[in-house]
Amino acid sequence: MKIPQVFCIEVEHSPGNLASVLAEVGKAGLTVEGLEAISRTEDRTLWELTLDMEVGQHDALTRALASLPIVNVLGISDRVFDRHEGGKIHTQPKAPISSVRMLRDVYTPGVARVCLKIQEEPEAAARYTNIARSVAIVTNGTAILGLGNIGAVAGMPVMEGKAALFHQLADLSGIPILIEDLDADRIVETTAAIAPTFGAIQLEDIRAPECFEIERKLQERLSIPVLHDDQHGTAVVTLAALLNGTARAGRDLSSLVVGQIGLGAAGIGIGSLLSGMGVKELLGSDLNEDARTRFEELGGKTGTLEELMARADVIIATTGVPGLIKPEMVRKGQMIFALSNPDPEICPHLARELGAAFAADGRNINNVLGFPGLFRGALEAGARRFTTEMLLAAARTIAECADGEALVPNPLERAVHDRVSEAVKEAALASDARGQG
Repeated sequence: MKIPQVFCIEVEHSPGNLASVLAEVGKAGLTVEGLEAISRTEDRTLWELTLDMEVGQHDALTRALASLPIVNVLGISDRVFDRHEGGKIHTQPKAPISSVRMLRDVYTPGVARVCLKIQEEPEAAARYTNIARSVAIVTNGTAILGLGNIGAVAGMPVMEGKAALFHQLADLSGIPILIEDLDADRIVETTAAIAPTFGAIQLEDIRAPECFEIERKLQERLSIPVLHDDQHGTAVVTLAALLNGTARAGRDLSSLVVGQIGLGAAGIGIGSLLSGMGVKELLGSDLNEDARTRFEELGGKTGTLEELMARADVIIATTGVPGLIKPEMVRKGQMIFALSNPDPEICPHLARELGAAFAADGRNINNVLGFPGLFRGALEAGARRFTTEMLLAAARTIAECADGEALVPNPLERAVHDRVSEAVKEAALASDARGQG
């Protein structure tokens, strides 16, 4: 698997020197993901060069760069680790407890009045505690990014990142919950037992097929919104990109044959949402028989990769297999979304060269565009569960926020998340998600 490496290099000032460095990167078969000048002296510039690379490529590239007399390789940047030092989140009060009077109000003895109020009127907890603005981010670490089953604790940096984004983009408290267990029923029991602490549950990086069972059982058991982000967050942002991509190609998505390659969590989530939107013909392909059966239960038809490529107008791939879509499979006029990261099933520029009307990869189709607004909207509406209408509202709003030729908007634009939240809230109220148990 490729991971980002940030090389710190000093390069002498002279025309063509930086080009020589980048030529060595090209010879190694690598693509530059980032290049930033950190500091400059009279005769040298310190650069941070970011590359996605296999671990085994590091030493060879270091030697190649060090062989250039104009370059001094200082090493690998620890910037990413520095930003994780001590964790990325912490809990703090809304206001400092700066006087004895405030101490007595927020703690003993004053707090007893609020406790008794909630005992008499449980719904008052939404007003007088942080429960209605808290989301549990639950994982057992079995499907972390593209790393796989690395364990819950090793996945904690991802959960902290989600929590930080909840705070920054939606003013919600995301609380990571790590469960060291592979048994679906025990994960359900553990999550249900702590659910009163939270206004909603976000399931994260739990492998298929357990993730489907865990989500279903929690939705049936709890009266708060539960969402597996790898399924539905991915589906929402993918649909937003599809709406813009097909519109720019002059096609109506609902009338096209859509092929989903890879029927894991993301593939099933995408297929389910497209079915809910009204796509009439869904094709699916996966090597796993259970996955194919699950897709057929959604109303889709399954077949081989070759059959899907021969029939579908729109191709969505979420397999994690680089280069899976071969050049000879691409038909003129197809729209291809090869979403696996960091390496797609087919490079978009190659697909376009082969006649695809449109092609994109997963680098910009990021779940962060979906989950903050989805959860904030659900919580503000007092929804008991997420509905298809809420997911579709989020997808359409994200699509509307994209500028120019972009498929989706900048994920760090707070206004986008505010709009998504409001759309989800309105959809929840209109679909009566508050009354569904």
